[in-house]
Amino acid sequence: MVTAIASTANGRRSPYPGWFFLPAAIVYGVFFLMPTFASFYFSLTRWSLFEASFIGLENFIQFFREPFLVKGLVNTVLYAAVTSGMKVVIGLLLALMLTSQIMGRGLLRALVFFPVLVSTIGVGITFTVLMHPTKGAINEGLSLLGIAGPGWLTDPSLALFSVALVDVWKGVGLATVIYIAGIVAIPKDYYEAARIDGGTKFQNFLYITLPLSRPATATVITLSFIGGLRTFDLIWAMTKGGPGFASDTIASVIYKQYQSGFFGLSTAGNVVLFILIAVLVVPITAVLNRREGHQ
Repeated sequence: MVTAIASTANGRRSPYPGWFFLPAAIVYGVFFLMPTFASFYFSLTRWSLFEASFIGLENFIQFFREPFLVKGLVNTVLYAAVTSGMKVVIGLLLALMLTSQIMGRGLLRALVFFPVLVSTIGVGITFTVLMHPTKGAINEGLSLLGIAGPGWLTDPSLALFSVALVDVWKGVGLATVIYIAGIVAIPKDYYEAARIDGGTKFQNFLYITLPLSRPATATVITLSFIGGLRTFDLIWAMTKGGPGFASDTIASVIYKQYQSGFFGLSTAGNVVLFILIAVLVVPITAVLNRREGHQ
């Protein structure tokens, strides 16, 4: 019988034997580590389903030489920044409202969270119809007010931001729930002390709610930013990266390259996306956690 005891990361000894973690380690290695290392190798090759020839960094050089590929890279970062920023602001405001003494609070919470449960493809198709430049309900509603609606998904300067708005509408419910949990966990003693000292509601928000909900903010930023960098399904359902390459992200560019048979180039794009997420998200998470630890 195995009596070995595994040690945890903080130095304490785990009550579970070391082999207890072996099945999870095998699954992790087979379904994550092996494909990851394989992707790094195949990004250095020109390959098909049957053969691969090593070409070094040529795929990466070509990736950064193609203007539409670089455009997808810039769009990806911009999309992630816009969606994560809006989810933080709107999610916090909704959470403040839904933790106050408002009528129908439970129903409103359910309504805010409902879009999270809806299929992303379904949301994309629905909003594609609603945002049609001539027959869409949004522009028809604006025309009743005497406003000429724009081409939400046909104007190159608006397409990416239009999809970002739909992304925020769908995902802000999760951010709201996270903020609600963070706000509810704040001890009431702080607010009682502030009330005795004559603090206003804005001061309570600025000096109590906002600082003490920092863990929720860190979670929302991390999840939203990673989701924004990896976005594909909503972009593809609404614009397929168009018009032209105006709303292409790295994920949609990778998919198009796979469709065209450029497997090595698309695999290099996957590696670029992996590195981009690591380079941007890891420092952001470290900064947020460090500041949180100084509270």
